[in-house]
Amino acid sequence: MKGNEALAEAAIRAGCKCFFGYPITPQTELAAYMAKRMHKAGGVFLQAESEIAAINMVLGAASTGVRAMTSSSSPGISLKSEGISYIAGSDLPAVIINVQRGGPGLGGIQPSQADYWQATKSLGHGDFQLLVYAPASVQEMVDMVVTAFDRADKYRMPAMILADGLLGQMMEPVSFPEINVNAYDKSSWAADGHKNKREHHIINSLYLKPDELQKSVYDRYKRYEIVKENETDAELYLTEDCDILLCAYGATARVVKSAVNSAREIGIKAGMFRPKTLYPFPVKELNKACETAEKLLCVEMSMGQMIDDVKLAINCSKPVEFFGRTGGVIPTPAEILGEIKRIGGVK
Repeated sequence: MKGNEALAEAAIRAGCKCFFGYPITPQTELAAYMAKRMHKAGGVFLQAESEIAAINMVLGAASTGVRAMTSSSSPGISLKSEGISYIAGSDLPAVIINVQRGGPGLGGIQPSQADYWQATKSLGHGDFQLLVYAPASVQEMVDMVVTAFDRADKYRMPAMILADGLLGQMMEPVSFPEINVNAYDKSSWAADGHKNKREHHIINSLYLKPDELQKSVYDRYKRYEIVKENETDAELYLTEDCDILLCAYGATARVVKSAVNSAREIGIKAGMFRPKTLYPFPVKELNKACETAEKLLCVEMSMGQMIDDVKLAINCSKPVEFFGRTGGVIPTPAEILGEIKRIGGVK
């Protein structure tokens, strides 16, 4: 299946009942697939009049306790940022798909990873985080959508799949394993009708008293500490004896893995660390991966956004260099191998 369509099918199988979106390249096939399939699966598809409308529809649907989702590409996610902050401030679960394209501005429609900061640091105003998953294959897109819905429900927070145009347009074999939708009890908060049998449930992110807002934020951050302790994930590839550790995520990691294999063939002990969760960032896994490494190289389809988290994770204990392409340009294995040789002092 094509990546965008696999994302949509996985969401339906994971129990998504409401999808609200707006077309933008390179994720439009996802919404088109939802338009064909959702009503047959007993759900609701609605193309909103704008990205802003779509995310606020997600807010409304999520407040009733149903699984709700939206998708977009980079400029569209920016428009959704206010609504995502409202969702986080209301402690609601929801899933947001970002199939990244080049920027800033309208940029281009080619793949990019320049929304890393937006997703992990600044997706909306106020003190909040959201779970961020970074797939590197169509199969991982499927698996991570299921995980995203599950963890969003578990922790009552929004989750994002941070893909890119390469993965969205790529076609690969994919399997859909039997999905057991975890039934988290939402009866204590969902605004789904009370029929005089319980108190009203109020979905709200407005706190006019500073002390009440502070308590709300403090409580949320206690939950984030549990998330950071239990929800990190990463792939470690040939890291047991590596001298040079390459750090990459998503589609870029596929190219990096080829370069690492080529480096090994010429006697350079290279390895790769690939975070599958960008928030929470896999700090423990990175430190394990770089135990033998003398230097680290961060490779991204951006001007260098994940590199800050890499440096912080290891407390700047080892030198970290950067190689990146941006604007929709995809780095090649040969380019990355050249950087590995340079760092390793090999001509």
